[in-house]
Formats: sequence, structure tokens, C-alpha cells
Amino acid sequence: MKKSSFITAFLVFMASVLASHGAVGNFYRDVSKTFGDQRVQISEGGRQLSLSLDQQSGSGFQSNSEYWFGRFDMKMKLAPGNSAGTVTTFYLSSQGPGHSEIDFEFLGNASGQPYTCHTNVFALGKGGKEQQFHLWFDPTAAFHTYSIVWNPQRIIFLVDNIQIRVFNNHEAHGVAFPKDKPMKVYCSFWEASDWATQGGRLKIDWANAPFKVYYRDFNANACIHNKSSACHRIGTDSISESMISGQEWRTQGLDGKGRNRIRWVQNKFMVYNYCSDLARFPQGVPSECKRPRF
Repeated sequence: MKKSSFITAFLVFMASVLASHGAVGNFYRDVSKTFGDQRVQISEGGRQLSLSLDQQSGSGFQSNSEYWFGRFDMKMKLAPGNSAGTVTTFYLSSQGPGHSEIDFEFLGNASGQPYTCHTNVFALGKGGKEQQFHLWFDPTAAFHTYSIVWNPQRIIFLVDNIQIRVFNNHEAHGVAFPKDKPMKVYCSFWEASDWATQGGRLKIDWANAPFKVYYRDFNANACIHNKSSACHRIGTDSISESMISGQEWRTQGLDGKGRNRIRWVQNKFMVYNYCSDLARFPQGVPSECKRPRF
């Protein structure tokens, strides 16, 4: 690359970095209500937000910015007690046909029974790549951090900075991967009695309403779409991977410690893996299931 071209690429990339979030967000500034009216409440000067669910409506919000790759962290405390039939979400999604989506969904349960942490990935409008976990702690007793790392090579789901799932980019093998559309962050709290808890066998008990969940310390260390064309080139040869610190998400993968952690989680706490559901795929599991897991 010529020196002038390199300098131009560097300056464009730096503009995108300066446009990205690198500090804890403020809900007053960074998000907008999507539904639920007064059921969306912001407190602590914008650091915390609560969503409520009653018989009339659930509630939700979305980020004001669209992102093209990044690391997204959210602290959450889920509804305690009998939360059967409820779904609490934190996810990324694009809009329009053939949408992309990266999901954390928390499926409520009867009192004393564990929440199900449901993960999924959509690309070109198709999902069906579910993995589910029972967490190793009570997610209603305190705040815990849930994170999504999204870069051109892979998607990583983390809980309290422990990797629980990796979805690698296997486009070279014909597997669609969400990388061609910017996405916003969405969070919501709603009823799904028909499927959420034990396949719909346990319904919501409105006697426990209003249900409430809490979010805090939202952080998007990410490339903001439309701030710079460099967003489109992250992970390509046109921008050096060593140009900027604090952007480890751009090439983040799993080291030896990460592989050990994810094996621990998946061996002890995974309760469903679409790659193991042979009844669902009588003609053979999807091709990505035949590739190396990590």
C-alpha cells in the first residue's frame, strides 16, 4: 500500500474509532423506548433502567445508534419468584427482509426452578441455531453481566466475562453469517406463555404481576454505522489490526483459558444444542455443526 493510501485509511479508521462508545452508557442519552409507555423507567441519573410486564403490556427499548461489529455489555437482574411464561431479552438485530440477529433470551420458570438462557443467531432472515443453558448462579439475586462480541470472524456469548458459546463464520462452507447489515441493541420484557416455559406447559400467573426486570451499565464498545465508512472494512487488510488499542473485540477469539471455560460451561450447564438434535435434522445436522466448535 502506498504511504498516502495508508495514511488515508488510517485517518478514516480513526474517525470510526472516535465515533464509537468506549465508556458506560447513559440510558437517557443512548436508548429510546419501543413499547410499554410508563413501564419503562430510567433511574440513577441514566445508569439504570427497569422494564415492567402486566396484563396490558410488556415493555422494551432500543439503542439510538446502529452498530457494525463491536462488544456489547449489559448488566441485568431478572424477575424473581414465579416468572413462568415471561421472556427477558438482550439482543442485536437489523431491520427489513433477510434480517440479522444475535440473541440472549431468558426464559422464566416456576419458583425455585432455573431460568433458561436461550441463545440464537440469525443471518439472511434464518435462525434455528439455538443453544440453551442453565446458569450457575441465581440471575434474580444480583446483577450479572451479559456480553455479545460480534466481529467478522465470529460471535461470542459471555456471562460475567466467561465464554459460553462461539458461533464461527463458516461462509466459506456455505453457512450464512450476520455481517452485511448494521444492527441496533434491543431489550424487552414480554409474555410468551405458549412456548417460553417447559415448552408452554407452564403459563404466566398474573397474580404475581407486575413483573419487573432491571438493566444497568450498558456499554457498546463498537463501530457506529454511518459515522465512518471504515465500519465496513473492519477485519480487512485495508486497516491494520494493530492500529488501535482497546478494540480487542475486532479480532477476539478463544485462547486456551477460554476454551477450557467454554468446555466447562457446555459440559455442565448446556441443556439444549441444535447440533445434537438428530430428531430435528433426520437428513443430517447443519454443516456448521460438523466444523470445529471453537
